[in-house]
Amino acid sequence: MKMLVTGGAGFIGSNFIRYMLKKHPELEIVNFDVLTYAGNLTNLVDVEKNPNYTFVRGDITDPQAVADVMKGIDTVVHFAAESHVDRSILEPAAFVKTNVVGTQVLLDAALKENISRFHHVSTDEVFGALPLDGNKFNEDTPYDPHSPYSASKAGSDHLVRAYGDTFGLPYTITNCSNNYGPYHFPEKLIPLAVTNLLEGKKVPVYGDGGQIRDWLFVDDHCSAIDLVLEKGKIGETYCVGGLTKDVTNLELVREILAIMGKNEDSIEYVKDRPAHDIRYAVDWSKIKRELGWEPRHPFEQRLKETVQWYIDNESWWQAVKSGDYEKYYNEQYSERLKS
Repeated sequence: MKMLVTGGAGFIGSNFIRYMLKKHPELEIVNFDVLTYAGNLTNLVDVEKNPNYTFVRGDITDPQAVADVMKGIDTVVHFAAESHVDRSILEPAAFVKTNVVGTQVLLDAALKENISRFHHVSTDEVFGALPLDGNKFNEDTPYDPHSPYSASKAGSDHLVRAYGDTFGLPYTITNCSNNYGPYHFPEKLIPLAVTNLLEGKKVPVYGDGGQIRDWLFVDDHCSAIDLVLEKGKIGETYCVGGLTKDVTNLELVREILAIMGKNEDSIEYVKDRPAHDIRYAVDWSKIKRELGWEPRHPFEQRLKETVQWYIDNESWWQAVKSGDYEKYYNEQYSERLKS
């Protein structure tokens, strides 16, 4: 099987590629990524010489580039997206272009090439905010996005379903909770907190830090997608969540401080962002009941391991924070041209 992974140089995409090549050594993977600020080829240094792995630089909003890379593909796993809520508040148009138009371009090409599966990776943020009463998001929760990011992801979800209903595109969708783990871009809360502390800086916390999130270890997410590709029913959506109870952002930061031997003097409370959803939590009982999946990694253990990964890989996150990681592609590309 030949698989196209869009956005494979990003955090979840790169972990997924590594996971799939290890579990399915016969699988051919084409990584299609435009390499925006969040795309980092150093995430995949350990697999770049694998004969079953190919990187193609390209934009999912470019119909010709997408048509070219889609040729001979059996399965598409679509990660590519603008994903940071703060950036979507500053520049909504970029999110609509990538997340909505880019998805539509991919869907058209997938139809033309008659692919066997289009798997769309989405987020629980499309459902909006939960009340503080114990209920959780599930596959029947109405959509109620509150940020340009979540609205654009909601639009892409609807497009995928529409192409299934209208054109018979064989699709599946997963809506996941907040991911964490190695290679996470350090503008997101966990890697930002850890790397700031390693640099002797404070950890910014929005508002009073009372926002509640569900945390999913990235390898668990990868295993869920793998299982959906293998056993998931065409036209179905599966919610994927972690092993956390309700954890506030402030509690999470305090846990990181404890792991790193710091005190609360390292916290800096900052103005809350507009339309900040108060609570996310995911009910993953459907994917467990129908496919037998459940998260394997306890949050407290994997959080400690994630913190340690950033401690052990200082050169990686320092290059990201400084912007030096962007030189890697240019250097590698120049070497390939010479050869």
